[in-house]
Amino acid sequence: GGMYTEDNSPLGLYIEEGQLITPLNTKKGNGNFYLQPNGVLFINKNKKAFVCNTKAFINSGSIEYATQSGPMLVIDGKINSVFTKGSRNLNIRNGAGLLPGNKILFAMSTEPVSLYEFADFFKTAGCNNALYLDGFVSRTYLPEKNLTQLDGDFGVMIGVTD
Repeated sequence: GGMYTEDNSPLGLYIEEGQLITPLNTKKGNGNFYLQPNGVLFINKNKKAFVCNTKAFINSGSIEYATQSGPMLVIDGKINSVFTKGSRNLNIRNGAGLLPGNKILFAMSTEPVSLYEFADFFKTAGCNNALYLDGFVSRTYLPEKNLTQLDGDFGVMIGVTD
């Protein structure tokens, strides 16, 4: 989850088991991470999930896990205005959105899609806020859906358990 540098260190905020590993990145730059607004996916110690834009993020000290990435796909129920419907910028994409009931929806496309199409998926699914995590370098291991991509050099993994 989130974007990583060439040495596999987090490009933005990363908190693991309550420990700040990498601080919030508010720099300007090129690439998806820096498309504005970018954002943060985090879970607090009460197991409540949040997706917010970077400017709204406050490290309250009660955060258990967090990753910063970008751009935000859906912001307050609206598709990010920097995306263009019908864009030909197609890629494999993955992201996370917050559903009602404090549920996180993780999704990864199996075919190349635009950021607009990907954002629309989260919006249609009922996510009020959603964050792009990464793209073509991402992999999914979900045997029950015949997705067992085991190749790649992983920066971080997100595991879903019951």
